[in-house]
Amino acid sequence: MSDPIISVRGLGKKYHLGIASRHDTLRDRLADTAARLFRRKETSSAATTEFWALTDVSFDIQPGEVVGIIGRNGAGKSTLLKLLSQITEPTTGEIRLRGRVASLLEVGTGFHPELTGRENVFLNGAILGMTQAEIRKKFDEIVDFAGIEKFLDTPVKRYSSGMYVRLAFAVAAHLEPEILIVDEVLAVGDSAFQRKCLGKMQDVSARGRTVLFVSHNMAAVTRLCQRAILMQDGKVVMEGPHQKVVPAYLHGGFSTMSEKAWPPGKRPGSSSAHLLSTRLRRLDGSTCETADIREPVGIETRYEVLTNGQIMIPNYHVFNEDGTCLFVISDIRSPWYRQPRPAGVYESVAWIPGNYLAEGTLIVGVALTTPQPEQVHYYERDVIACQVVDRMEGDSARGDYGLQLPGVIRPLLEWQTQTLN
Repeated sequence: MSDPIISVRGLGKKYHLGIASRHDTLRDRLADTAARLFRRKETSSAATTEFWALTDVSFDIQPGEVVGIIGRNGAGKSTLLKLLSQITEPTTGEIRLRGRVASLLEVGTGFHPELTGRENVFLNGAILGMTQAEIRKKFDEIVDFAGIEKFLDTPVKRYSSGMYVRLAFAVAAHLEPEILIVDEVLAVGDSAFQRKCLGKMQDVSARGRTVLFVSHNMAAVTRLCQRAILMQDGKVVMEGPHQKVVPAYLHGGFSTMSEKAWPPGKRPGSSSAHLLSTRLRRLDGSTCETADIREPVGIETRYEVLTNGQIMIPNYHVFNEDGTCLFVISDIRSPWYRQPRPAGVYESVAWIPGNYLAEGTLIVGVALTTPQPEQVHYYERDVIACQVVDRMEGDSARGDYGLQLPGVIRPLLEWQTQTLN
């Protein structure tokens, strides 16, 4: 394996609450001087509180990787990106970067408001260490991607937030940095431009460049990133393939995974039947932690009937991450429906077809019931879960649309279109 392009060891960042951050600019120094002149003495000793925005963060990122950094608000994601972008310095630890970094962290990052769009393109290129000849070679592509040709010679202070973002992303992505860092700022752009950005980041990574992507849109993370880093309270709590990290984030800590088995003595059930195990599976029999939206997903349970002669019907209760019940399904099509069962171990699998569910978290409760007289032998809610992923190949109901789609189902229906002239 090659040397990592980003290596972080023991990274920590401490702030003092109640004290404004100092920046080494003339304006900030004048403001500090004025504050010292007019501040009353008793206020200078006001109590402050230390706050660690990051604590002991360590990870490596290889060249060409696209890594999603995820976590809830306040987890430390933006602080981490500012440190990696060398906007601020760490309190503890070290960062090793083996390549040029281009960052898009907030609207207007790296732009001088008094300069025109054209001038800011050349300024940013120079900051990245590119020659004017290299910048000119990419200039037309940048302008075309940003779609701001009419305003190219207007000072960027007059740009809307959307125009800022379009030009800033175009500059960052086209000036060929080895490392591209993108924060949630893409949410400012319209849907068409967001699609272009996702496609461009895929293109950048395909050329062997490294992308760090922060987003609350897990659909975009799973489509774009091979790996994810989950942050919580300023620490890295999990990292690895997005198939494992994104479900852990979405499940919100109730630790539901894609399979579960119960040991003897702890099996849910009644005197007539016990639940042995349950899981989500693929057609090839493997356990399904992340499901491709186009492929079927099987809900499997194994249970033991302890007494002869009862009618028993397995059923599944399927929810999304918002707690909305998508549907309840019962086994009313097997040969055992309405038939008394002899004692023994059974396996029941229900198949959810491909191109049926929308992307997101699929959470399943499993039950076994007897209809007459009505009896619930067991019902384990939220016991297994997986992440349904809609990728960018364009052959699902999503087509070429790159952003998050609403709805709890996403069927790929048959269409008929004809001309009527």
